[in-house]
Amino acid sequence: MSEKKVILTEKAPGPVGPYSQAIQAGEFLFVAGQIPFDVNANELIKGDIRRATSVVLENIKAILEQAGYSMNDVVRCTVYLKDMSNFSEMNEVYAQYFTEKPPARVAVEVSELPKGVDIEISAIAWKK
Repeated sequence: MSEKKVILTEKAPGPVGPYSQAIQAGEFLFVAGQIPFDVNANELIKGDIRRATSVVLENIKAILEQAGYSMNDVVRCTVYLKDMSNFSEMNEVYAQYFTEKPPARVAVEVSELPKGVDIEISAIAWKK
């Protein structure tokens, strides 16, 4: 594949600005930061970091699957937390999604996230 391909699924929140849910470039898939919006319940999750983390990772999983990738293909994640005191709870949920050969990861505390949420995660996947 020589050009970039836009990935879009209705199983994850749609872009609300000039960006794509994900871009496939060659063997790589770059997934935009996902916030805890539950498309099935049509609700934004706040105040429950475990549920928020699960919703974010389900959104990432849906985008990956739309492009023909899986969670096992993820090679890097960046986790943005509004409060680093939520790290342990986030990490417990995160570990359930990456049981074998977990990806490299960065986790940082930020002062603000879109829509006032507590977590956002972006991912990069690779598959031959």
